Amino acid sequence: MENGRTKIAPMHFKTMVQSDVPQGRNGKHKLIVTTILKDLDALKDGSAIKVPLAGLVDSKEKVRSALNRATRKGGRKVATATDAAFLYVWNVSE
Repeated sequence: MENGRTKIAPMHFKTMVQSDVPQGRNGKHKLIVTTILKDLDALKDGSAIKVPLAGLVDSKEKVRSALNRATRKGGRKVATATDAAFLYVWNVSE
């Protein structure tokens, strides 16, 4: 025994004040998804937006997945379709 004191193991990582920890997550698809959602907010019933596939940084599948996650989180219903050149997105009526 060492005079009744216990040894404290050294920290492996740096520490910081919890209030300084960033709380949001900005994924790599945030810009395209938020842009699509803003356009969907202004979209008239019976219309769809055309997103050029050539302008996407990532694959259409990954963008569709990110859009799906965002719309489910926001309680929105949208539909998508694609062809060789575009990703089409529109609001689904209740």
